Amino acid sequence: MPNIRPLSEPLALKAQKELNEVPERIDEDLAALRTWIAKQPHLRSRTDDQFLVAFLRGCKYSIERAKEKIDLYYSVRTSFKEIMTDRDPMSEKNLELIRLGVGLPLPNTITPDGCRVILIRPGVYDADKYHILDVMRISLMANDIHLMEDDNMMVAGQMGILDLSNVTMAHFLQFSPTFTKKMTVMNQEAMPLRLKGFHYINTPAGFETVYNMFRRFLNEKNRNRLYVHGDNLESLYQHIPQRLLPKEYGGEAGPIKDMIVQWEKKFMDYRDYFLEEAKYGTDEKKRPGRPKTEETIFGIDGSFRKLNVD
Repeated sequence: MPNIRPLSEPLALKAQKELNEVPERIDEDLAALRTWIAKQPHLRSRTDDQFLVAFLRGCKYSIERAKEKIDLYYSVRTSFKEIMTDRDPMSEKNLELIRLGVGLPLPNTITPDGCRVILIRPGVYDADKYHILDVMRISLMANDIHLMEDDNMMVAGQMGILDLSNVTMAHFLQFSPTFTKKMTVMNQEAMPLRLKGFHYINTPAGFETVYNMFRRFLNEKNRNRLYVHGDNLESLYQHIPQRLLPKEYGGEAGPIKDMIVQWEKKFMDYRDYFLEEAKYGTDEKKRPGRPKTEETIFGIDGSFRKLNVD
């Protein structure tokens, strides 16, 4: 039997119906992925069951797509070095950012088989002290935790609430086209996650510039799942029930500070996991055929770096 956490009944039904999961065949599918990984001279990948099944689910059990995504997952991380340095949650800067709670998964879902909702609050970090790269490093580490333990996210997908309260022009200026493209590829193409919607609240002046830049890099399906509510929380509640939200947003899920404490503990529990990540990645010199570079992965060249956004 595969060493995978059993799904709740509602999620098991959803996985079978929407992701083509056949419980009796999972072992065989995992073995096929492990055999393929072992034959890739350039790829150093985790091979434990829970990690690999996340990719099978994220690719609706297409073995070929799962292979491509695992390869891209590691080649993106190898290429995007800035975001993979210092993944120790106990380092001073990382711990400060974890305790700010820029990104917080809400504890409950709309239905038992519903997607995970993530509350993102970039306005809580000082843009003169921290860079968006540091913030996204923590976000990526949180995604790694979800990949290993959040069945709702891995089966049903994720939905984001981006609260832009207290975001300044200094925050927006950190979103260069190059960085935005890299993060979009990393989250949309290289993670086995299904985006179910993104809700923007408390949007300030200047928001449209970054929003339009971000939209350009999304595929059409994800572009159609963006919602801008301004400061109208009643509009948000039509999509995400009020009871799911923290007390600070008129909800019943408890105060934000309690969520931050829970997630700090989770980051610490995963410290060894994060430190082990240095062992994994790709060695492009050993890749059969054409090596993957920053240009081929992200489509970034010299002219793109100088791009002005309309």
